[in-house]
Amino acid sequence: MSWLDDKLNEYFAWMRDNTIAKEDPLTGWSVISTPFTGLFNDNIQIYAKRENGEIVLSDDGETLENLSLAGLDISRSQQRKQYFDLILHNYGVILNGVELTIKARENDFPRQKHNLISAIAEIGDMSVMAKHTVASMFKEDVQNYLDEQNIIYTPQFIAKGSTGLEFMFDFQIAGKEKEIVIKPFNMLTQGMVERFLFGWDDIRAVRERQSQKKLEGIAIINDTSTDPKPELIGALESKRANVILWSQRHTSLSQQKLKAS
Repeated sequence: MSWLDDKLNEYFAWMRDNTIAKEDPLTGWSVISTPFTGLFNDNIQIYAKRENGEIVLSDDGETLENLSLAGLDISRSQQRKQYFDLILHNYGVILNGVELTIKARENDFPRQKHNLISAIAEIGDMSVMAKHTVASMFKEDVQNYLDEQNIIYTPQFIAKGSTGLEFMFDFQIAGKEKEIVIKPFNMLTQGMVERFLFGWDDIRAVRERQSQKKLEGIAIINDTSTDPKPELIGALESKRANVILWSQRHTSLSQQKLKAS
């Protein structure tokens, strides 16, 4: 036996010693606490029950609930949903309502248990994607929102300002009397506010002269995961930029700000 065999045996012993199972005689379900950590650094728990000659394993809906608590809604983004479905497919896990489930037979229980734990861990990792990926997903959320409102827009709108610099805005809405440029912010910092205001102000005179329309700027801010600082909101409003908080996007006031006619 090599030194590696010894270490593997130590690993198996550690995993066994840190796996705790407890059965509820009233429901027939057993909770299995594993040594693997989840989204909030707590131990991943799964649930097992014998049913019709098989063993049903479930996360009891905790994985999606934890993602929701972390501010990530899979259903709001096609990209997230595709990634989520791919994880389920790779591990043979089924989404049953809000529960992640998998069925095992007596001879493949260890493998199916491992598959469910692996799927839970990978899905939990969706909440800590790179910031630019999360920001991209929020932009997709905003695009879906504009589509829901039947708003006609131009994506990736680029305009040259009075300084000769070109500025890109994620969406532009053109009406008979005014234009609107929109920038989504998954999070808000002073630097982001300054760049948005500078770009909007720099193109405003040029666009208004060319189109003979008023040019408005809207910052759509994700306030569902972190609260934007009031002073940053105040800075935007002091320069007469419109602000739509994501949690208030369905209010009549927010929808009115998007009308360019």
